[in-house]
This record gives sequence, C-alpha cells and structure tokens, in this order.
Amino acid sequence: MRTATLLSIIATATLLLSSPADACTNLIVGKRASADGSVMCTYNCDSFGFLMPLSYSAPGRHAPGEMIALRGYGPNATPRYIAQADYTYGVVGLMNENQVSIVETTWGGRSGLRDPEGYLDYFTLMDLALQRSTTAREAIAQMHNLVQEYGYASTGESFAVCDKEEAWIMEMVGKGPGRKGAVWVALRVPDDAVCAYANSSRIQQFPQARKVDKKLGFCVIEGECMYAADVISTARELGFYSGTDADFSFREAYGPLDFSAIRYCEARVWSFFRHHTDPAKMDAYLPFLNGHTEVIDHLPLWIVPDKPISVRELMNDMRDHYEGTALDMTADLSAGPWASPYRNQPVNFESSDGTAMFRERPIGCQQSGMTMVCQMRSWLPDAVGGVTYFNMDDATMVAYVPAYCGISRIPAPFRRENNNLREFSTESAFWMNNFVANMVYPRWSAMIGDLREAQTELEDYYAEDQKEVEQRAAAMTPGERTEYLTAKTEAYTDRMMTRWDKLAKLLIVKHNDQIMQPSENGVVVAGRRTSPAYAPVFVDAVKAQTGDRYVNPEKK
Repeated sequence: MRTATLLSIIATATLLLSSPADACTNLIVGKRASADGSVMCTYNCDSFGFLMPLSYSAPGRHAPGEMIALRGYGPNATPRYIAQADYTYGVVGLMNENQVSIVETTWGGRSGLRDPEGYLDYFTLMDLALQRSTTAREAIAQMHNLVQEYGYASTGESFAVCDKEEAWIMEMVGKGPGRKGAVWVALRVPDDAVCAYANSSRIQQFPQARKVDKKLGFCVIEGECMYAADVISTARELGFYSGTDADFSFREAYGPLDFSAIRYCEARVWSFFRHHTDPAKMDAYLPFLNGHTEVIDHLPLWIVPDKPISVRELMNDMRDHYEGTALDMTADLSAGPWASPYRNQPVNFESSDGTAMFRERPIGCQQSGMTMVCQMRSWLPDAVGGVTYFNMDDATMVAYVPAYCGISRIPAPFRRENNNLREFSTESAFWMNNFVANMVYPRWSAMIGDLREAQTELEDYYAEDQKEVEQRAAAMTPGERTEYLTAKTEAYTDRMMTRWDKLAKLLIVKHNDQIMQPSENGVVVAGRRTSPAYAPVFVDAVKAQTGDRYVNPEKK
C-alpha cells in the first residue's frame, strides 16, 4: 500500500494550532441577489496573533490504495491515514477549479458533542470536500460521507457551500465521544436572497423528507434541503429535545443562543442585512440584540435585498463597524479622541466598581488573519469565472486582490514561507498590511482617509482590469489560460505590495509628530500643516470631567 501526504492538509493542521474556533464571519449572496448574476460568499478568519496565507493544492490522479496522512495536534501527534480519492481537483484558498467554495464559522454548541477520536477537524473536512467535488451539492454529500467514515473531531460549525449556480448553508455538530459521524442540516439559500453567519447556529425548523435517500445515505428535499437521517433522533437520545419532529429546531437542540451569541454574533448578521433593506425593518430587531428575547427571539435566516449587491459592496460589508446604527462604535466616548471603531480591551471586562461590561464585536476587526470574497460566475470558463478577492489581515485595512481559481502557484507575498508570525518582513503581505494598520488604529480619524485612498485606487484598478482579463482568458487554450491568470494574480499582488509600501511611508511623513501635512496622490506636498481635531464627543467628555481645568479664561 502506498502512502502520500497532502501538503495542504498538513498546512491546515498547523494553521489550526493557532486559530480560534469562534471568531469568523460569512456573508452569502444568491445569483439573483447579485448585481451581475454571480454567486458570492465571504470569510473573515479572526484570531489575535494569527495569520493565514493563501494555500494551493494541485490537481492530480492517484494510484489505487494511496493514502493521505492527517497530522494531528502537537509535535508528537501520531498521523492518521484516510483513503485518497482517485482524482483530486486543484484548490486555491477555499475555492476549487470547478468554482466550488466552502467557508465557515464556528459556534461550538452544547458541551460534550466533540468526538476526540474523530479523524477530521472542520478545516480538513472542507479541504477534502473541495478536492473531491464539482458542485455544492456534491461537496455536502462528500462532507457527510467523510465524517461517517472517519469521524468528526470539531464542535458546532456553520459552512457556506457555494458554486456558480447556487449557495447552501450547512450546520454540523458532532454526536459526542463514542458516536461516530455528525448530525447536520443544509438549506439552499434562495437565489434572490442573502444570508450570513457569525459564530452562532441559525437554522431552526427545516423541511423534512418521508424517508432516507438510500443511495446518498441522508434525507433530501430536492433542491431545497438535505440533512442527516438521525439529526432529530440523536437530539432525543442526548436529552436535547422531546417534542414532535415537525417542531424540531436544529439551533435550539444543538446550539441555543445566549446573550453573548446574540450580541457578538447575530448583531453582525443584523448589520449586514441592515445595509441591504429598509433600516427601520432591521431596527425592529434591536430588542433581540439587547437580550430581550421575550419580545423577539430570532433574526430572519435570510432576506431579499432591496437591490442587487455588487462585489464591491460586499467587500465593504466586510469592513463594517456598525457605523450609523444604534451600535455605532465611533459615536461614543469609548471611541477615544480619534473616533476609532477599534477596542483594545477584551470583549468582556469590568468597571472599577465591579460592574460586568462588554464591547461590541463587529465584522471588521483587527484580529483577522485573512479576509476573502469569493465570486463564482457561470458564464465564464471556470478558471477565470471563479475569483477569490484575498488579502491577509483586517478587511477594513487592506485592498482585496483578485486570485483566480485557475492559477498554478501562489504569489510570493501570500505564501506561508514568506509570512512568519514572529518576524517582520517587507516581503510579507501580512506584515505590510499590519505595518500600515497599526499606524492607523490609534489615530483613526486622522489617518483612515489616506488608507481609503490607496484601497480605492487599487480596487478600482482591479475592477476595471477584469474586463480585459475575462475577454482574453476566454479565448485561450486551458494551458495558456492557466499561465496568464497566474501571472495576472502575481502582478496584482505585487501592485498591492508596492502601493502599501508607498502608503506606509506616506503615513510616517504626513503625520509625523501628530500633525498633518497636505498630500496629493499619496505624496506629501507643500502647504499648511494642521493639527487634526479630537472627536467632539471626546472633547465634551473631557470638559464634563475636568470642569474649568482646560477652559481658556481669555475666551470665556
């Protein structure tokens, strides 16, 4: 028997050592809810002290009996082996060469449901499914088959499973020690709708079939719902549910909400929805976000947006800090003198008198290790139709760089070997983005305009250049197309790195000694220097606390 090791899976296991299980966001857009007919999904992967490069696994045909070595946690972990597929598809990041994408958020669920003997953590499961599927439905079936055969080692997880025609949301959780496999439900997002996840279970009731599909091994309502045959019976056996099948709620059984899940997770979903429908409709859910579940106990699973959503709008949705809402993080004293949407303290903390307090947890946050917007387009050849707009670090602070699913190598600044968490490098996308971001964070209102200028400049260029790329790539042979798209992705990444180097140098010069010099097109120019003003709410708070201490007696 031959054995083989998939480098992408080993890299994933290494990644998970430093990755949290509860801090990500997915936004999902159906093809009739998008401005151009594409299916889209997004992913912010969050953790302090964490980075996530862009991965690549090549397609390949494999010999009978070939095995994959799954590396466990820790340097002394014993490898576990699973059977390799006869053929595996190429994968760039979290999209394969067939334009199938899978992204995730973790919600944990009830304690005791993780199976420590399971072979597959959620990220390995995603990677394997991408290598073995041509459609979203096929990917869901693969995930079911894999956990049934090898066991599931993670806790509660939500997956957005998408292809160029449709988007599905899938929730999965283990059945506990000694119970192989997992229970799960997958629902198709209506083509004209948008959906979102942010670390809480969201599927409640779902359509139910009369019997199991014997060929697939799970229950199917064609084109609408798929689910594990034992999803309800397992909840009964474990004491999580005692009602009728018709009333069964996956969320209430396996991942019931508390205030933390509502405010830190569901609020992200609420804010995304609020961008794309009448804000007053979504503000009716504020009692829910404030913990008053006796008034209303859930958000809609999805909504139909007021108008189709573009990929650029979706990018900006990933940069949200509740601006302009009742949860606006820039509008009160905690935003500091520079009206910053970022907070340094833990999510939960105490005041000096022992009062339990919390801070908001928006979609855009400094601890993101990477961010991506996946776009799948049915009218183009797969290699160019599938594009992952990617960068490392906080979505708010980066420009999204197009990386096509048909490339054959990763641009150097996004490779793992060039991104060392413990060593700064100007060749690292992670560190160049962090270099800029960590200058902007403490002086937000003074500096964010310079970053926005560079960000918009790059994303405008990428958007305009897509037209020529798509036209040229469509006329090429497959081999020519692969090399062309790979070179384009590398050129886009180099352009971003050059522009971010220019931005970093501009910020140091323009804002030296906490004053502001004028600039044009990213370059400091001659002119009057100014001192940027503190946020009015901060100035008023200082006056309220200090009385006449800083009042100018000559201008009283």
